[in-house]
Amino acid sequence: MHDELTQVDIDKMKEELQHRIQVLRPKLIEEVKVARSFGDLSENFEYKAAKREKNRNDSRIRYLENMIKTAKVIDGTSQGAGIGLFDKVTIYLEEDDEEETIQLVTTLRQDALKGLISKESPVGKALMGHQVGDRVLIEAGADCRYYVQVRAVEKTGEDPDIPISTF
Repeated sequence: MHDELTQVDIDKMKEELQHRIQVLRPKLIEEVKVARSFGDLSENFEYKAAKREKNRNDSRIRYLENMIKTAKVIDGTSQGAGIGLFDKVTIYLEEDDEEETIQLVTTLRQDALKGLISKESPVGKALMGHQVGDRVLIEAGADCRYYVQVRAVEKTGEDPDIPISTF
């Protein structure tokens, strides 16, 4: 499977990857060496903590390398009148009787707590291509279906300040 990412996503990952390899990795290796010098490794919390951080960094490096290698680069501009990538969309949740504004982003930049919804999520997939006034069925699972109404669409374009997700 290839993740659809913009060139900005790829550039952000390359920047993070370079920082993790050239700056963070040598620092973490040194921290492991220092902690190892404290003695008995079976009861050495500093060593275990340093080793865990080094392994987390190595894991993130592998993740970023794989994402860059397998990504399908897409255009980040929204075309036409329908909802597209990076558009801010105001939707009316019929069941809750409330409005919510979300922005459709690539999977790498999703953050539901900030209203950044992946175009690959059930909500994102359902909204793509629709226009103001449309009533859209969101299917989030076999037992979870609900309708939203598209109230407004703001064509914002790609915002390079939206950070990529970390773990």
